[in-house]
Amino acid sequence: MVLHSNLQCFLDCTTPSVATQIIAKPFYHASNTLRRPPGLDNVEFFSLRNLWDQFYEWSACGAGSHVLFPSGETVVQYFVPYLSGIQLYTNKSFAVSRSSGADSRIKDWSDHNEHEKQSTLSGTISEESDDNQEGSQGSKEHLGHLSFEFFETCPPHGRVPLLNKVYELSQGFPGLTSLTSVELSPASWMSVAWYPIYHIPARCNVKELSACFLTYHALSPSFQDYMPGNVTNSSSYSNNGRHGRIPQLKGRRVSLPPFGLATYKMQESLWMNTETGDHEKVASLFNSADSWLKQLGVEQHDFNYFKTHSR
Repeated sequence: MVLHSNLQCFLDCTTPSVATQIIAKPFYHASNTLRRPPGLDNVEFFSLRNLWDQFYEWSACGAGSHVLFPSGETVVQYFVPYLSGIQLYTNKSFAVSRSSGADSRIKDWSDHNEHEKQSTLSGTISEESDDNQEGSQGSKEHLGHLSFEFFETCPPHGRVPLLNKVYELSQGFPGLTSLTSVELSPASWMSVAWYPIYHIPARCNVKELSACFLTYHALSPSFQDYMPGNVTNSSSYSNNGRHGRIPQLKGRRVSLPPFGLATYKMQESLWMNTETGDHEKVASLFNSADSWLKQLGVEQHDFNYFKTHSR
């Protein structure tokens, strides 16, 4: 008999599955001309635009997760996704872009090879941010260049669904929709806050279905190398090589399962099954998210709230 876990059903139905493409791994000759030796491996990658497309239906109608009650009754609980936090570390050096949920402004950016390019959304940022990167963040140089970050601070009723927020932010930072996984360092990540909106069929007692979740997803396939401890939930394809004018081959899809998790108002008796190891899984995923945020020196509003109001 297959054991059922409402928690695992939720994690499965909210895991993004992104369409990928394949490029031939480039080889650069000493003359700096692009060569490709025969038999060289290919590189699979995805674009952030394709990732956000996964959230199109979820942002409009919610993601439906089957919830099995002890009585044997099953309902489909729908959750709306909100962008809770995101950091994009790139392999190029861009001006740091930071944004909060309530305060934002525009700041120019450029890279090593081009003059002024697009504009990027910038919130509470000062000239000291560069010094902080060279000083207190000097030990994090291996993470890449922090090109964009956003952390939501508005209450849930004041937020817009994830897809709407992404395209709102992309008006200031076009890279949010144009970058690909090969241009992101392994430290890039995002967190999604899932809040319940309705369930079918309707029940009078909705307290057990008021659980909220905060999931953390890697945006780079080499993410596992940067995680503290043993984290096995990460995308599983190679991300070596450089993005360039290389023939693209037919790709597939890759899943981005959560490497971290925080919960709020979750009734353990309903959502977790002791026989499937759910308690250990929740503890492990929470500790992974906590360790990751500490490693980056990030104070995330939603995580702190979930952490202090988990019961």
